[in-house]
Amino acid sequence: HLGLGAWTRPTPARIMASELFTKICAAEGEERTKLCAELAALVKGSGKPSMSLITEIKTAMQASGKKDGGLREGAFLACAALCKESTAVTEAHLVPLLGEVLNGLSDKVKSVQTAAEEAVKAFAVMANGAAVKVLVPVCMENMDVSKKWQTVVGALMLLGELAEKAPSQMAPMLTDLQELMTSCLTDLKAQVRDQAKETMRKLLDTVQNKDIEKVLDDLVVNMMDPSKTEETVHKYAGIVFVQVVTAAALAAVTPLLKRGFQERRDALSRMCAKIVANMSKLVEEPAEALVFMPQIMPLLESASQNVSDPEARAVCNDALEQMQRIKKKGEERPLRKADHDVVVGYIKAAAPSLDDELLVNYMSTMCCALADSRCYDEDDWEYAIVSYLAASGSMDRAAAKVAAASIRDKCKADSGINDAPKEEEDDAEELCNCKFTLAYGTKILLFNTEMRLKRGYRYGLLGKNDCGKTTLMRSIAEGKVEGFPDPALVRTVFVEADIMGEKSHLTCIEYVLDDDNIKKYGISAEQVEAQLNAVGFHDKGAAKPRDAVSTLSGGWRMKLALARAMLQKADILLLDEPTNHLDVMNVKWVQDYLMGLKNVTSIFTSHDSKTLERVATHILHVQDLKLSVHKGNLTDFVKEYPPAKSYFELKATKFTMNFPQPGYIEGVKSKGKALMKMENCSWTYPKNTIPTVEGITVQVSLSSRVAILGPNGAGKSTMIKLLIGENIPQGGNVWKHPAVRVAYVAQHAFHLIENHLTKSPNEYIRWRYEIPGEDKEAIKKATMSLTEEEEEILKKEITLELKDEELKVYKVKGVVDKLTGLRRQNKQKEYEYQLKWVGKSDDANVFVPLNKLEKLGKLFLKLVKVVDEKIA
Repeated sequence: HLGLGAWTRPTPARIMASELFTKICAAEGEERTKLCAELAALVKGSGKPSMSLITEIKTAMQASGKKDGGLREGAFLACAALCKESTAVTEAHLVPLLGEVLNGLSDKVKSVQTAAEEAVKAFAVMANGAAVKVLVPVCMENMDVSKKWQTVVGALMLLGELAEKAPSQMAPMLTDLQELMTSCLTDLKAQVRDQAKETMRKLLDTVQNKDIEKVLDDLVVNMMDPSKTEETVHKYAGIVFVQVVTAAALAAVTPLLKRGFQERRDALSRMCAKIVANMSKLVEEPAEALVFMPQIMPLLESASQNVSDPEARAVCNDALEQMQRIKKKGEERPLRKADHDVVVGYIKAAAPSLDDELLVNYMSTMCCALADSRCYDEDDWEYAIVSYLAASGSMDRAAAKVAAASIRDKCKADSGINDAPKEEEDDAEELCNCKFTLAYGTKILLFNTEMRLKRGYRYGLLGKNDCGKTTLMRSIAEGKVEGFPDPALVRTVFVEADIMGEKSHLTCIEYVLDDDNIKKYGISAEQVEAQLNAVGFHDKGAAKPRDAVSTLSGGWRMKLALARAMLQKADILLLDEPTNHLDVMNVKWVQDYLMGLKNVTSIFTSHDSKTLERVATHILHVQDLKLSVHKGNLTDFVKEYPPAKSYFELKATKFTMNFPQPGYIEGVKSKGKALMKMENCSWTYPKNTIPTVEGITVQVSLSSRVAILGPNGAGKSTMIKLLIGENIPQGGNVWKHPAVRVAYVAQHAFHLIENHLTKSPNEYIRWRYEIPGEDKEAIKKATMSLTEEEEEILKKEITLELKDEELKVYKVKGVVDKLTGLRRQNKQKEYEYQLKWVGKSDDANVFVPLNKLEKLGKLFLKLVKVVDEKIA
């Protein structure tokens, strides 16, 4: 766009400038310096250099041969003087000389090289940073392998200066520069490598991403030395990414990722894929990533097919799917690059009297660079426009500022930067409109996302497992979401049915009154009881207001939580799986309750598609660290986004769980033989007067696959706890084959882990099964734990009648220390357990038949069960 223009009739000033230039080329030393200063002053006074002068200088720069050395030296010195004293308009006219100046750095005459160096330095000072779209292509052209090393070094030096002067405009250019910079970093000439290293570091600083700033030096080293690839990938894989990832950040890491994938090692490919996945999630403009797709996606596709390790291959496949989603979004909404000719039109419309085509083109190029870097700061646009318009004489500075604002606004409108889809407006009151980032530990869950909530809407919250749905609701309730309205203005309540262990002894009324918010709002016991009555708690009902909360089933716990929430008069109800563990009647009750809230907004998660279908007015979808809202229920959303159907299909999961094949059970030859049974058992919870279960008789064999049905509160979980020995029946008998191992997955298990909240899942499992053959949680069962009274009984002396190997009866007495854990079968196929005495050596240990231990009391049966569990 920056041609030298057409010939015009010479003016006296132009004639004088031409004469001065001729003298400069012929002069030497101080005389030449003086003439250069006069030329610069003349041009500055006239406003801009003539086209004829620029042509003369360029022609002189191109002169060849040693005899023309003075001519070339004079041209470079004249150019340097003009740059140092340039006006905004002069700058636009001098830029076309940059290529010749860079070539002059490799001139065979030393004095010419020195003059060219001075001119390059003057260019670096003069150039407007926004002119990168003009200057960078010239530098790139002079970094080619066909150029002499001095020219390449000069081009690299100028690039570094531009990177420091205009980082925002240079950052988008990093993509185009990457390949050339890699070539320069491995050049045979040490001078080129050294300057390339310095320039590359400055270019990487333009990325302006705090996450990667500590490894930028490593990226440069890796570009120079490929043997450092694995070490650098390791460092990069350890980064927790939280900053917006731009095209510049992707460009910075692409060479490293390419080398990592190309080494074709499973562990390295896995780490590279993880880096791709983590960074791509934080890309704000998907279209920015499109330029890297041809470089990265083929490598990801190859890794997802050829990596031998299944877990590493799965990571590669996940990253590939992530990139495919970004590619689709980028193609649906491509970045709009500024059109040079359109911007020329805007400049001419804003400054109709400006007749300098070269200046208009130069200004348009700067405007395009600002627009493409998404830089719309008022000062930057004034810097790129105002001085040039004012220096041209076409308008004063005040008018130039108005013109700059007009051009900027038109370019911004063309970019589509405000074209995001708008939510359908209605008359509903807006409760929240905020933009925030949400993390859990070091894991980013939502990044720079928007959330807008309206009164009376029912939002179904959807997303893959571990995407942060529950954390989002809890953070809203705890006031940890940036920009969310103050609790005094918008009252939010998080409804959860799990009861904390330290409160399990409280009655339902006491439990509600113990809540901090209930206390804060001054709600009385009478109000609590009335609300509990409203949701079904009655003195003669299945659940009573004064029952202990530990006796409540899952369904009644949810009703209790909802009653507590109702008392707080919430503006927004947050519900985590409100229909879990509920029977069909209570599911309908919860659905009807939510649908009846006309002035309360609700946000709920659910794996029950029928609840989302019936209740939701909108769907909030969590995907790729963003939160999006969609009008309608689940069916409407699936039509818009079909992959959401997989959230509710078992066949859609890639995860499989395989239980180990159990071993042979001694004495059990038939799959129909009873392994566990209970006869005529009953159980009443403390403080209750009516039994939860009564007269229960069940039997389980190897062939059993039993589903237990009944309404909420009927005693299903209570029956299982009696069968597995977690509770002791107050009437009836429970029996389990001593060699049977039982795994119990409870509906509510927080009472187990609340004492281990600082442990990771891995650490908890290792603690629980630390002792071979022993489950530390299992031996806490009531059927295996001695009471204080039983501990005292155990300290009393007992007398046993036993038989020796010849079946002769003998008596032995003493105080029992413990059962050692050894078990054997006698000739009658009865189990015998080894008993150790207090104060006696191991030689005195005896084996006691099970029937003898049974006669000694229930406490010995508890000790027997501990031994059976360990052996099983």
